[in-house]
Amino acid sequence: MGDTETFWEETMKYIASTFAVLSMSATMAIAQDFELPKQLSWTAYGTGSAGYNQSVAIGAALQDATGTNLRVLPGKNDVSRTEPLRQGRVQFSATGVGGSFMAQEGVFDFGAENWGPQPIRVLMANNGGAINLAVGVAGDLGIETYADLKGKRVAYIVGAPALNVNTEAYLAYGGLTWDDVERVDFGGFGASWTGLIEGQVDAAFASTNSGKTYEAEAGPRGLFWPPIDPADTEGFKRLTDIAPFFQLNKARVGATIDGTDGHQGAGYAYPVLTAMEATEADLVYNMTKAMVELFPKYDGNSPGIGGWALDKQNMEWVVPYHEGAIRYYTEAGVWTDAAQAHNDNLVARQAALAAAWEATKAANPDDWVAAWTEARRKALADGGFQITF
Repeated sequence: MGDTETFWEETMKYIASTFAVLSMSATMAIAQDFELPKQLSWTAYGTGSAGYNQSVAIGAALQDATGTNLRVLPGKNDVSRTEPLRQGRVQFSATGVGGSFMAQEGVFDFGAENWGPQPIRVLMANNGGAINLAVGVAGDLGIETYADLKGKRVAYIVGAPALNVNTEAYLAYGGLTWDDVERVDFGGFGASWTGLIEGQVDAAFASTNSGKTYEAEAGPRGLFWPPIDPADTEGFKRLTDIAPFFQLNKARVGATIDGTDGHQGAGYAYPVLTAMEATEADLVYNMTKAMVELFPKYDGNSPGIGGWALDKQNMEWVVPYHEGAIRYYTEAGVWTDAAQAHNDNLVARQAALAAAWEATKAANPDDWVAAWTEARRKALADGGFQITF
């Protein structure tokens, strides 16, 4: 009897262990079952930026797991990253708040007559919190606070409203405006940091883990990130009045920050993976699925890339999610009724802005900027939406 019991116990253990292995294999097979084209393209920030480096790391994971080749096209500013997306020459864009929030809002360069509010949709965003997005200053100036930038040379990126608004917000934190500094124009993000390294400018905006910031740290001038004091609520309000998407954050990753106790500053989601509303839902679904389920393969392969993890996603951000991404998140059990209600409100906001844009175009005003600014703010007010910019 004892031998029989032992036989059945061992048999059941074998069946259970075999079932576990088969279940694991099935799960792994499903995880690799991405219906993606063999060739994908998306735009990103310029070479050397965190957005570009992370995109390359994600592309390598896609290639290894699925055979899909991801072409990452660097764009030097928000317009050059968004134009290929709008034209359908790329399927996605790993962008920032400029190519997402500001494109949606139809402001700054996106307020020009050949642009207007765009039906941008989000798949995922890097919300890691490991990095800050901040204005860095040359380390040879003796600057300690953002107020010390008065009279200094500050980079302005032509065609990159997100970067410039963010810089303006940091100046505001220090009680300054563009009138208090010497504005130096550059044609792209990378050029602005080359300018800092080579002494053409004293301060520029970047993510703390950008390749260019590491170059600056190792360069002859060095690099310093002035801190944001959490107790300075008035200063931080001045910052968020200009750039409402910022939040206080203590960075652990970045030039001059790695290996330290961290840097108290501020940040926001970056990069943000976007598509147009018209992008095929099945493609977006599979791209979102690949981003989530291949995360272990690309995590750790670029500084700050851990923020793409599923548990770090903010489903109630300032730009709506694509229906294909929502389908995946619903299947994954992380999409809520609150997220759907928030998303519906954002879609309605975009519709109100689009209608105001078409009405303004039909009126053919002499002063386009003034007319669109007034029409945009009125549309948001009439719809009960928050007025930003």
